[in-house]
Amino acid sequence: MPERNRTGARAALAAGLIALGLLVSGCGGSGGGTAFKGIDHDAYKVLPTPLTDTADKPYSLVDDTTKPLTLVFFGYTHCPDYCPMVMSNLASAMTRLDAADRKKVDVVFVTTDPARDTPGVLRHYLDHYDKSFIGLTGPIDTIISIAAPLAVGIAEGQKLPDGGYDLTTHTTQVTAIGADDKARVLWTMDTSSAQFAADIHTLLQKSA
Repeated sequence: MPERNRTGARAALAAGLIALGLLVSGCGGSGGGTAFKGIDHDAYKVLPTPLTDTADKPYSLVDDTTKPLTLVFFGYTHCPDYCPMVMSNLASAMTRLDAADRKKVDVVFVTTDPARDTPGVLRHYLDHYDKSFIGLTGPIDTIISIAAPLAVGIAEGQKLPDGGYDLTTHTTQVTAIGADDKARVLWTMDTSSAQFAADIHTLLQKSA
């Protein structure tokens, strides 16, 4: 896609997300909620386009998500606050689940900064949270194309001397993909670990 058209598409997506009340921001923080914290919505399309996991193998959010529930977060390892906060809450949520529920959930982190987030970098980063977490990387255009149908906005920002990007804007939601390869629930970044765990249990009960 020409850069001008791609930039325009990103701007339109960001405006749409703001209008819907979804959180699109640079790296920073916000507060909690009660009951079912997730936001139900019409099904978002999940593309089967493969990325590369931390073992340098192809991984598709359609073909390789075999568990009843897959939670997907788009972020990057150099993010100073939002990404670590969300990933910490997801990791803590996994410890709150009983063994039966835990076996039915995968957590996938898709980098928005593939120039710096190599498979090795991603594995080292994710191991600090949970060694079972899956990390994905690939060409930035491919990542953007997979993120867009999930209402995830990514802005590359300013290119840095080391080849990465200062990503000033990215959507901080966590997306749930069900066993039918459809995405119908998302959580904003202010979701606590207890809320994640309660919602995951509810969704697994509904899919049983």
